[in-house]
Amino acid sequence: MARGVFDTSSFSEKARKDLLSLLESVPGKKNLVLQQSLVGRIELLVKFSTLQEYGVDRIFLLERENVDSSQKNVLFMAHGEKPKQIQAVASKPSFSYPKSSFKKKCWNLKQSSQINHDFHVFWVPRKTLLASSLFEEAGILGEVHVGEFPLLFQSLEPDLLSLELDDAFTDLYLRKDPTPVHTAALALMTIQSQHGLFPRLLGKGEHTRTLINLLKKMQSSQLASNSSDSTSVPPKSAMPSSDIDTLLVIDRSTDFSSPLLTQLTYEGLIDELFGITRSQAEIDTSIIGSASESSSQQQHQQQPSAHQNLKRKIRLDASDPLYSSLRDANFAIVGSLLNRVARRLQSDYSERHGQKSTAELRDFVSRLPGYQAEHQSLKIHTSLAEEVLKRTRKDEFRKGLEVQQNLVAGADVSGVQETIEELMARDAPIEIVLRLLCLTSTLNGGLPQKAFDSLRRQVVQAYGHEHILTLTALESIGLLTMRQGSGAFGLPSATSTPQNTSTNYSSLRRPLGLIIDDVSEQDPKDISYVYSGYAPLSIRLVQCVLQKPYLQSLRSTNTPSLTTSTSVSDASTGWRSFENVLVNVKGPTVDETQTHPAKSAKAKQVLEGRGGKKTTVVFFLGGVTFAEVAALRFIARQKEERRRIVIATTGVVSGERMVRTAMAEAKRS
Repeated sequence: MARGVFDTSSFSEKARKDLLSLLESVPGKKNLVLQQSLVGRIELLVKFSTLQEYGVDRIFLLERENVDSSQKNVLFMAHGEKPKQIQAVASKPSFSYPKSSFKKKCWNLKQSSQINHDFHVFWVPRKTLLASSLFEEAGILGEVHVGEFPLLFQSLEPDLLSLELDDAFTDLYLRKDPTPVHTAALALMTIQSQHGLFPRLLGKGEHTRTLINLLKKMQSSQLASNSSDSTSVPPKSAMPSSDIDTLLVIDRSTDFSSPLLTQLTYEGLIDELFGITRSQAEIDTSIIGSASESSSQQQHQQQPSAHQNLKRKIRLDASDPLYSSLRDANFAIVGSLLNRVARRLQSDYSERHGQKSTAELRDFVSRLPGYQAEHQSLKIHTSLAEEVLKRTRKDEFRKGLEVQQNLVAGADVSGVQETIEELMARDAPIEIVLRLLCLTSTLNGGLPQKAFDSLRRQVVQAYGHEHILTLTALESIGLLTMRQGSGAFGLPSATSTPQNTSTNYSSLRRPLGLIIDDVSEQDPKDISYVYSGYAPLSIRLVQCVLQKPYLQSLRSTNTPSLTTSTSVSDASTGWRSFENVLVNVKGPTVDETQTHPAKSAKAKQVLEGRGGKKTTVVFFLGGVTFAEVAALRFIARQKEERRRIVIATTGVVSGERMVRTAMAEAKRS
């Protein structure tokens, strides 16, 4: 990768080359056995036809018992950083082997075939001492070739990098497993190795502090190994970056409330209602039709019931210009945007009637494939938008949204409690009820004891005793808690909660302008348009660094204005001017610099913001929502002449996924 240009696609390209090199290192035909969570990540890198070119005959899932013995070479690829993941590949002899154990698979293959197999295991993203130890205890260390596949950041969009760690939220906040922090540090080190040190390290939250300390420790270790020769010249990766000025890390636990709210951008609502995984969504063909329009019509006429059960994968990323223009818009204006595109396409098609010369017709024909692709995209998104509109008009959706809007505005818990109880009486989906309960809790520093006990009891009575474990899991995460030391009228007393153990939204609403009364979805002036009046706290924290004058003016007027001047050197002052506000946000505040003694002058220049357009990396530890991504893109558009914002994350989250994390853990228990 060329230094000096932050190209997110290069991370995926490097991972692709590493994968193909790995396959090439095992000559001949081979079967590939993948852990299920890696399948989608591999699909982002290469097509199956490319894998075939590199000798892959068939692909199997590690979790299933269907690996055949057709090829001598068998390659296993699995995560290798956590005991449970390793034990899915190799088990201790003293345990009964699970169905997915590597040893049993190897034994089955040997028994069912006369072929002398060669087994290869590639750990993602790295080999670990734990994996080697478990393999040795299982007695298979000498029977396999062990390697690693350093799959870390993947580019989902030109401005979005993701580690695609599906369990990151669960690991960090429910299981208290710090593995994602270590993986994140490894990934951020790859950025530093290619672009130089992050000159400034900013962040908020307990896991953020752990991550930044680990990052600095890794960097020091690397520097020490590189400088063992006193005469050597310090590597470029040990110098402050000339194109990146800041790494800003947001721990998801500092702002649980924003993802619990319903996202109101087009992309956010698609994720809420259908789910978006690695830039793809599976939509019922009864909504958007099948891949072939003629086939879709034929199935609709002949087999309508079967047609409704079919799913179609659609790609949702920047490769579709129409989707790029729609995804970050508030859904309220998507209909008018689609209508405008439809009229333009109709006008473009009509032009052919007025084209008489051969050159004009040739020009039209050359543009025809583009028109057809855009027309197909228009058809898909018109149908999808109609379905989204239909679902958002349902009473339970509107009632839930009304409760959310009241909560963020500071409504009384008792009034909200009545609405939640009404939803339970109507047998609303448990995900909606739990999401509202958690939002009420996180926005108010916990629920008063009486409400906490009453609502828990009603959830169990309405949805079943198995959800006692779900509620316990939500408590462990910190999404549903009881307010300690309540004062009069159920309000928290001055000594009720130790400082910084939870985010105090009531103390942040005015200083950070979390509620904007006059919001224009058509022509937004503030990030609050993504939630129709609520500005996500996580993104306001980013603005505390990048748009200080704007936030300071908003504090006094509550009137958004894009004319407020912002300086390219905003990030150079870190959290300055907002220290008193940050004490109301959960977790420690981090503000550190990285320099190299030999280049202290250059480091000073970088920190002062000299040298042209800079890149700021905003990393979400624990996940980011599509609404927050849209809000960051809004900020980036205001500063695009002087600054680029690259968003990085452990993965994409939503309120639905957060709640289902607790439900899934309860089922496992």
